[in-house]
Amino acid sequence: MNALRPRPLALLILLSSLLASPLTLAAAATPPSAKTTVTIEGDKFFINGMPTYAGRTWKGKKIEGLMMNSRMVQGVFDDLNPETVSRWTYPDTGKWDAERNVREFLAAMPVWRAHGLLSFGINFQGGSPEGYSSKQPWINNAYRADGTLLPDYAARMKRVIDFADDLGMVVVLGYFYFGQDERLTDEAAVIRAVDGATRWVLENGWRNVLIEVNNECNVRYDHAILRPDRVHELIERVKAMKSPDGRRLLVSTSYGGNTVPKENVVRSSDYLLLHGNGVNDPKRIAEMVQLTRKVAGYTTKPIFFNEDDHFNFEVPVNNFTAALGEYCGWGYFDFRMKGEGFDEGYQSIPANWGISSPRKAGFFRLLAEITGSTPTSK
Repeated sequence: MNALRPRPLALLILLSSLLASPLTLAAAATPPSAKTTVTIEGDKFFINGMPTYAGRTWKGKKIEGLMMNSRMVQGVFDDLNPETVSRWTYPDTGKWDAERNVREFLAAMPVWRAHGLLSFGINFQGGSPEGYSSKQPWINNAYRADGTLLPDYAARMKRVIDFADDLGMVVVLGYFYFGQDERLTDEAAVIRAVDGATRWVLENGWRNVLIEVNNECNVRYDHAILRPDRVHELIERVKAMKSPDGRRLLVSTSYGGNTVPKENVVRSSDYLLLHGNGVNDPKRIAEMVQLTRKVAGYTTKPIFFNEDDHFNFEVPVNNFTAALGEYCGWGYFDFRMKGEGFDEGYQSIPANWGISSPRKAGFFRLLAEITGSTPTSK
């Protein structure tokens, strides 16, 4: 079966419920054979040997080989701080429930895929559950203070990556988020976390995972090795770790909105990530891609936005379409804005992971049109 063809929706939702079962995890004594393999050839992404969106163009823009994605970083969210966990209660139960969160995330994935979404971002330290926050007293952190991976977070993430593998989807797995990196004691703990998480991905045998070392390396990181001047050291560290058959992971990192990557990251990364936050003019989106390709040390490789909080999907020229015009993929970032309710936003917790608002529907409608997908369900 072509991995790019969506499976029947009912079957995928059934698989989702099975993957949510602890018995399924316990039965997996050895890593299953990977169904989905992401590779890079030049400036194109391939899945299972075929370019993404093979043969597709849209309004004269080449879509084949691009990575369309959405920021869904809270799929394994929890709050280990008893003083703040009450902030994230579900409106129907009055309680926070990390198991419900991941279960509903899994149930929504087939619907995203049916609309043409081939990848999504998720992070071991999440993102701000308030959308944007100056302080982060909550503890959403998959690592112990020494950098070793917490089993509960790893188990939830495994369910997500396993199901993405079944769906033919790529997971952009982030290791760190600013505001939470200080939960790790020191630089040695950060390095231990990078090594441990990378080893964990390789040992599970997944081939559908791209690594994003940290989200927005130039924003408020406590540890110097996670900041722009040194983050390439961690990129190189991920690249250096190999599976027994010699395979390694594809890796990059991202910067804050309206920032062009620096030379050290451009040289080290397998692909390049941009953020459109703060960019109101689509012409600047195009310019960012152009400037990225002019950075010293750049060689041909894929570029995509994996975070942009601008919409206007109903107009001909917006940040999404401007990126496509420069042969660059684009990523939707949606959070619950002031006065909005549970159905709005994907980064805000608790999240409704369905296509549950006009804004979400606008993105997925345009995505389906661009990618030539014909979803049978919202």
